[in-house]
This record gives sequence, structure tokens and C-alpha cells, in this order.
Amino acid sequence: MGVFEELQGRGMIAQMTNEEKVKDLLNNHKIKFYIGFDPTADSLHVGHFVQVMVMSHMQKAGHTPIALFGGGTGMIGDPSGKTDMRKMLTRETIEYNISRFKEQMSKLIDFSDGKAIMVNNADWLMNLNYINFLREVGVYFSVNRMLSFECYKQRLERGLSFFELNYMLMQSYDFLILNREHDCVMELGGDDQWSNIIGGVELIRKADQKDVYGMTFALLQTSDGRKMGKTEKGAVWLDPEKTSPYEFFQYWRNVDDADVIKCMKLLTFLPLDEIAEYEKLEGSEINKAKEKLAFEVTKLIHGEDEANKALQAAKSLFGAGAHDENMPSTEIGDDVFADGKVSVIDLLCITKLAPSKGEARRLIQQGGISVDDVKVTDIQTAVTPADFEKGHVIIKKGKKAFHRVVIK
Repeated sequence: MGVFEELQGRGMIAQMTNEEKVKDLLNNHKIKFYIGFDPTADSLHVGHFVQVMVMSHMQKAGHTPIALFGGGTGMIGDPSGKTDMRKMLTRETIEYNISRFKEQMSKLIDFSDGKAIMVNNADWLMNLNYINFLREVGVYFSVNRMLSFECYKQRLERGLSFFELNYMLMQSYDFLILNREHDCVMELGGDDQWSNIIGGVELIRKADQKDVYGMTFALLQTSDGRKMGKTEKGAVWLDPEKTSPYEFFQYWRNVDDADVIKCMKLLTFLPLDEIAEYEKLEGSEINKAKEKLAFEVTKLIHGEDEANKALQAAKSLFGAGAHDENMPSTEIGDDVFADGKVSVIDLLCITKLAPSKGEARRLIQQGGISVDDVKVTDIQTAVTPADFEKGHVIIKKGKKAFHRVVIK
């Protein structure tokens, strides 16, 4: 099976500019392709995961990935999928974010010996001569056509700045530069990048009379169309300091039944025939598939040791006591106790199991909180240092969220 069929079988491919040619390039040639990543945060998140997996599949098939970091475009911000203008970042922040991206990406992409290439578009965008850029690039873009694209249409109601209108030209120019300097013939990206990718394909055809190609991938969404990778605490990050390996594991362990097979296909290297066996599971047996998904994804991002720790911690939660040391923990000092006690409401906020005291009260009133396996029914309930006799207390929210509280 060629890599085109592999990607298609995993449900990764969304749109292509020329299916027949793309299929031929992927299966019968060795090409250079690129995916762009704007360094708007200091970590990749779950939303980037599919694209990094595609890069890895393509590299394993003999193609050369170019990871383009948007040191230049990141200073503008892509309006695609956004209702508000992005916060402008300093150059120093962007450079730091790029260094973090490189480190995380290297877990799945082999950058040794020219097997993959890293570039930063700040190298050619930051010192552009604006008049020359308009003459070389701007002349090929119709504003009427640009405003017909979904990425701009959805911003027009809220206000689209000229600043952001330039983004498509910048991204298209990236493709032109990479084609000229690295013989890059294909741009890949999430399906929300379709219009930007078309911009680059058309620019190269008009400016250099060359044929290049684009392909987009399915966005990581639930079966009912919601974006995956969000929790009550915010985004699910690949950085263990921002989302611990245990929390990362638990996120995948708790995906909806309807999403587990899709996630297996998109986010693991498990063979499709093995995934097909998991697809046959029904009822509570589906938990085996969820556990396998969580283990495989955590292993890819955090390594096998952390995946095993997270797996054992998850299993211990359903055994006696639920006190595994690998579950998320918070240390509290004596200063937390007032009159020899601390309310469960305060503990829920301290551990971030609840974002506010109002939400903590609601959780207790709805019967969703237990402390050391005892359901909390009174919002006035508190714990004392004596409750920490075994060294900790375990707070449980709902059926799946556990947190260990330890006195320093």
C-alpha cells in the first residue's frame, strides 16, 4: 500500500488540488513538501498533532518534510478560523516558541542528515522591500476573490484589518520561496488552510509558470463537529509542563466512544488491520480501545516510560484506594487551613478541578464530588490535617477526574 492509500485509509485527506497528480507524486516519486506552523504559543497542541503525524507518514515513505516556522507570519497572525485579531507577539517570544516547537516535533520527525528541513520565514519576510513585494506578488492577487474565501468572509462582520489581509500573500510567498530554493512541490495543512494553499499554488503558476500542488487534512474534531483538544483547564498541550503525561493520557482515555477509532487512525501508527479489530468492540469492551489509544498517543509524545506510568495510574483509580503517585497532585501548606480546616470548595479551586467557587458549589450540589471515596453532599464540608493521616486525600470529580492533595 502506498502512502497515499495509507493517508486516505486513515481518513486524513480532506482536499487536493489535483488528486491524480498528488497520488502519483506520493506513491511513485520522492518529493519535498512543507507544512507551516505559526509559533503563537510556547508549545504545540493537539490541533497540530495530525499534521505532524502526516509529516511522519510521508517521511517514512521517503519524502522530505520541510517544517516552516512562521517567525515572520507569526508577527501578523492567520485570520483563518478566528473571530478576533490575534495578539501581536515580540520577535523574542516568537524565537523562543520556535525553539520549543522544534524540540517537540523532533520526537516524531527525523531531522538528521537532511531527512527533514527546518526553515523560518522571518529569514525572507522580515527584510522585504514592500514596493518590490507588491510588484512581484501583490499583482497576482484579486482582492475580490480573496474576500470570497471563507477565512476572510467570517471576519468581515467583526472587522478585517489590512494587516491580516496580507497573510494570504505572505503564506503564498513562502511556498514560492521554498519552491525556488528547495524544489518544494507540495504544501500540506489543515483543512482551514485550503484557501491559503490555493493562493500559493496559483502564485507559483502565474509567477514562475510551474505546477505545484496542495493537500489538506481533516481537522481533529469530534463526531458532532466540535474541535478536539480542549478541557476545562484549556488546550491539551504536547509540553509535559503544560499538560502532564497523566492528564494527556486521561484526555485520550476519556474520548467519546464514537471518536476512538477515528483518533486511532489519525494519531497512532497502529496498522489499519489492527485498528479494524478494535472497531469490532462494543459496549464496555470499547474501553480496551480507549486504553490502547491513550497508551499509544502518550508513548509517541512522552515516551514509553511515561505512558506506562500513566496507564498504571489510570488502572489504580479503579482499584482499592485510588492513590497512585502518578496521578495529578497538588501540595498545600499549613497556611491553607483556617481554624484547623479547609473547605472542599477551596480545595476544588486550589486543585483547579473547579474554575470558581460557584462552580465548586454546583458540582457538590449535583453530587459530583467525592473525597477519599466518600460523596460530598454539603457545601460546608471541610477536611482537617487529621484527614491527611495517610499522607494525602484523593478528590474525585465525576467518574473520571481524580486529584491527589498532599500537605507539604
